[in-house]
Amino acid sequence: MTTGKQTCYEGAMVKNFHFFLEHTEEHKVTLQHLRYLLLPEFERIGVGKSSLDVLGVGSGGGEIDVQMLSMLQSVFPAVPITADIVDGSVELTDSFKALVANTANLQKIPFTWHIMHSEDYQKQVKAKEDMKKFDFIHMIHMLYYVENPHETLKFHHSLLKNNGRLLIVINAATSGWVTLWKRYMKEQCAVPNPVIAALKSQGLKYDEYVIPNSFDITECFNPSSTTGEHLLSFMTSTENFSQSFTPDIRAGILDLLRDKCSTIKDGRVFFDSTFSCILVHA
Repeated sequence: MTTGKQTCYEGAMVKNFHFFLEHTEEHKVTLQHLRYLLLPEFERIGVGKSSLDVLGVGSGGGEIDVQMLSMLQSVFPAVPITADIVDGSVELTDSFKALVANTANLQKIPFTWHIMHSEDYQKQVKAKEDMKKFDFIHMIHMLYYVENPHETLKFHHSLLKNNGRLLIVINAATSGWVTLWKRYMKEQCAVPNPVIAALKSQGLKYDEYVIPNSFDITECFNPSSTTGEHLLSFMTSTENFSQSFTPDIRAGILDLLRDKCSTIKDGRVFFDSTFSCILVHA
């Protein structure tokens, strides 16, 4: 298993990530709830503004970003919008750029691409005398990969303009992801609990919305299933699940996934992927 925190995806990791998205409804469920939560927030954020600046941190392939930017445009069609994007993966950023190129309504939005780890972006921004501030900042499923979530949150909150919002999407502390990480991947992923603790310790006002979610992992228990192998590889942050662990550890992971991380319905195994949407006030 890889030591240290993984901060970006390349190569096989990108393929496993795309496979995961294709075989689950993670983005669909996330967007359904974000649309409901963000539309009234965008209306509040943009009141009286002559321009709107957005920062995406860990945006990956941009599938969710383009939808949020389109939502913001729909609320304020006459207000100019800029977008800064921070991500450490060249491959995923290229996918994002291609998506923008094929989305007509985004052609008028100037994008600034920062292909680097979020920690490096922080250092770069702090070195400037005039830091760009933002009306809306989002960090979707990326805080697991930073060295210091407390400092990361403090820094990005400092970049909010008056009446701005910081959106954090993170796996809920009760989800199967956290159960898996605590048992087998302690050195790789931060647990969500410190996020709320960090917000409270900094005295920041926030609203949290817990979103129930699950996806079918039945194929993970079929040793000859390619689908199961790809899902397990993504879920354990490895290039190849079968080759990354000893038989005993593989068996232990599968037992944990079935018995502690999932529910069984009609003979199918559904992994608990409950997540939290946290809106932090400026």
